[in-house]
Amino acid sequence: MRTLCLLLFLSANLYPCTDIIVGKKASADGSVITSHTGCARECRVHVVQGQTFTPGTKAPVYYGLQDVNKPLTEYGEIIGYIPQVERTYTYFHSGYSHINAHQLAIGESTMSQRKALQVDRASGKQIMTIEQAMVFALQRCKTARQAIREITALVEKWGFLPSCGPESEALCIADPNEAWVLEVFSVGKEWSPENGEAGAIWAAQRVPDDHIAMIPNWSIIKVIDPADTANFRVSENYQEVAIKHGWYDPDSDQPFIWQEVYSPLPREWALSRFWLFFSTFAPSLKEWPNRQIEKPFDLYDPYHQYLEPLSFYPFSVKPEKKLSVQDVISFQRSVFEGTIYDMTFDVDWYIPDKQGHMTLSPLATPFPTESMRQLLDINWRRMVSRGGYGMVAQLRSWLPDPIGGVYWFYLDNQYVSTYVPIYCGVEEISPLYKTYNPNQFQEGSARWAIDFVDNLLYLKWQEAIKDLKAQRDPLENGFFAKQDSIDRQALDFYKQSPEKAKIFLTDYSCKMMVEAVRMYKDLRNTLITKYTNNKQRL
Repeated sequence: MRTLCLLLFLSANLYPCTDIIVGKKASADGSVITSHTGCARECRVHVVQGQTFTPGTKAPVYYGLQDVNKPLTEYGEIIGYIPQVERTYTYFHSGYSHINAHQLAIGESTMSQRKALQVDRASGKQIMTIEQAMVFALQRCKTARQAIREITALVEKWGFLPSCGPESEALCIADPNEAWVLEVFSVGKEWSPENGEAGAIWAAQRVPDDHIAMIPNWSIIKVIDPADTANFRVSENYQEVAIKHGWYDPDSDQPFIWQEVYSPLPREWALSRFWLFFSTFAPSLKEWPNRQIEKPFDLYDPYHQYLEPLSFYPFSVKPEKKLSVQDVISFQRSVFEGTIYDMTFDVDWYIPDKQGHMTLSPLATPFPTESMRQLLDINWRRMVSRGGYGMVAQLRSWLPDPIGGVYWFYLDNQYVSTYVPIYCGVEEISPLYKTYNPNQFQEGSARWAIDFVDNLLYLKWQEAIKDLKAQRDPLENGFFAKQDSIDRQALDFYKQSPEKAKIFLTDYSCKMMVEAVRMYKDLRNTLITKYTNNKQRL
């Protein structure tokens, strides 16, 4: 029953992840950036220290890493064992583990795949979920290329087991020098470790240094050149499975387009985010479809909406302006403002003012609950912002790893949350960010503190969100304003001793986590005082 409940939960939370990659020549400061939104319910983050092992040791393979209803340092049900390596590296663990002490960072985005490839735990013999493979890579690798080799070897040998429904996965893997997109598809229910076939189909493509890319829960790799090993990696069966199923004819004069062969028909949740990303950061590249709201009822006119093919969008693009970490955060917070996907533009949100003119209700929110949508007959749209947790990983080659890597981490809904800086040298996480029981409110939990404010915003959203930004934005901007100074101080300590730098960075990062939670606790008092229902003319 536990396994069934977990599968149902994960299936219900498909497609909330938007990942952005920024090459080092496309970033404002020369860092490589990767990111991840949405993630899993298991949002608690803690440091797992590197270890050494004796030869012959076995490493457990877990199922249930995304389950938050377990003790912090228990990782789920053991469903197999693989050979352990002699030494593992320190990494930051969560439902999807993102970064290690060597500035290797990974973002994840569930994709779709053809039904013939789908498999789940009940129907197959595969044991390697993508989140488990990510953990092994962070424990064993220092670079993106090493991580690709590790992850693909694991899914080929032990079989790729989807855990977000029976679907495929994309990973945005980066180090301080380069970034890659790795896409992994299943091979169906008939695979077994004894048949000698690879337990996954996969392809990886390097993001050019001066480009940016985005994964909107959909495949983005198109034409592959296996001979170009500087920019591509593929499994030996990358065409074989498609030929076997009749999805590609090698004797035809058509190119093998990975995205079209292995992904089913596109869905709106992918096209909308493709459109938003490329039209935002490369507006002059081509004539993008016009999806801005120009008339009150544009939201209700899908009949005239352009339906562009997936091929309309490139794998990556050179941005017209170099992106900073703050630019990536801003995009992660997008709710499609002013477009046909903006849920606050529904006409049912409009009410008469004192002069009889129609005006936006103070209750209008870009995050209407299911009950609100049913009451007001509002269409649900998949936005970039979404509850859960996530990050932006800033990877800098010119600094030592403990200082160079910054894990900008948020909890709950990024539209409401604050991104706190966790340096790669941090050796401990504030208990506030390691505590979360979704079934019981906890005063000592950062997730609950942010969620409390998120709920209070619904009292009078249009006004309350201004109160939030007035408190949060200066705090978050302060983190960025202090970054150069913190870097310099940490570097001074590092020259004396790397351990001194780690102690300094641990103290700083934990203090910023405490400061963020203190702000949300103060803010909840402000919001309930200003917008209590005693002032709502009941």
